[in-house]
Amino acid sequence: MNEHNCELLNFINKSKSPFHAVSSIETMLEMAGYTRLFENEKWVLEKNQRYYLKKSDSSLIAFKIPSGECKSFLISASHSDSPSFKLKPNCEKKGGGDSTVLSVESYGGGLLSTWFDRPLSIAGRAVISENGQIKTRLFSIEKDLCIIPSVAIHFNRNANDGVKIQKNVDTLPLLGLNGEKHLETEIKSAVGCENILSTDAFLYVRQDATVLGIDDEFICAPKIDDLMCAFGCTKGFLFSDECESIPVLCIFDNEEVGSMTKQGAASSFLRDTLYRISDCLGFDSEKAKQMLSQSFMVSADNAHAIHPNHPELSDLDNAPKINGGVVIKYNANQKYTTDAISAGVFKSLCNKAGVLVQSYSNRSDLPGGSTLGSIADTMVPIMTVDIGLAQLAMHSAFETAGSKDLSYLIDAMTAFYSTTITKDQENIVLG
Repeated sequence: MNEHNCELLNFINKSKSPFHAVSSIETMLEMAGYTRLFENEKWVLEKNQRYYLKKSDSSLIAFKIPSGECKSFLISASHSDSPSFKLKPNCEKKGGGDSTVLSVESYGGGLLSTWFDRPLSIAGRAVISENGQIKTRLFSIEKDLCIIPSVAIHFNRNANDGVKIQKNVDTLPLLGLNGEKHLETEIKSAVGCENILSTDAFLYVRQDATVLGIDDEFICAPKIDDLMCAFGCTKGFLFSDECESIPVLCIFDNEEVGSMTKQGAASSFLRDTLYRISDCLGFDSEKAKQMLSQSFMVSADNAHAIHPNHPELSDLDNAPKINGGVVIKYNANQKYTTDAISAGVFKSLCNKAGVLVQSYSNRSDLPGGSTLGSIADTMVPIMTVDIGLAQLAMHSAFETAGSKDLSYLIDAMTAFYSTTITKDQENIVLG
């Protein structure tokens, strides 16, 4: 297994919630010399320096200021969240047979059946009161804590013919048998504080990420969508050489529920950051708009690979293969933002970097979901291409992708972030 895949598996294992994913990326940035900025403080930016800022602990933007001229922005956008279950307040309740179950609410459009009969635990963010201040702390309960048990086939002889899952009944995790120990005790221990005011707590799968296949062709892990792209874009961002564009790394939360939050791609977080960078560098409004007009965004969110058992579900002329390279995603109704210009620019960069490229388009009668690009472009209207890596079982509790594809993405994003992109009156210029 190559070094990139080892790092990815370790990153996914640590990223038990969106908060933990962003914290892991923050650590990578700080090790590379990035300085944290805060939205509520005055910024002083210097040439040839590196910065990042966070939003609500689960979104992050990082950027580098070149030592010379700044002609445009080079932006990538991926997301920190994945489908899961979030604990409700007052979540412990009595179940059948003297048991204790947890009241949860599904987050995003997950394949619910894949969460059954797996060891699960809980991770997230706690809000505490300490020395007269309200603070946040990340926590993870590091034990096999609960499970969502299936109903035995003997009680439902039609189980293998398709069953409607009732979220308020069937997906309640079994915590234990009624006793004196409660979940609150476990959370306090994990947080290291007794005075917890509230939490954002999610279930996570306890099974570690792994590599499998007869030739180690596959990566299997929770949250491949979209932590594989988040990691790959971050590595490309860190590996890139300086150019005359400002590289910007965006990790947004809440993509799985529509991005319409203060830390989502539909917020002003990216737009405000770009304008603050321009202001701090002494650019007037005209210069800032000129830069945006020739900027470029890569929206990186995985794509559906052709399924080994159901190839008929794909558009066979545009069905990417696992380990076939980076996927450019197309949709006539602009669920994906790719157009001929943005695809041409990105293909040119990949060709220069020696990266394989594939195309993806939904089967025409099976509409797909939208991605970060189409949402972010409503706030920052710039050239954008939608890409991803081919994977199986998207939105499963445990997903599958290719062990070769991460390196393709890293090489593509390194080339992207190292290239000055500008426009003359009619043409795109790659420098």
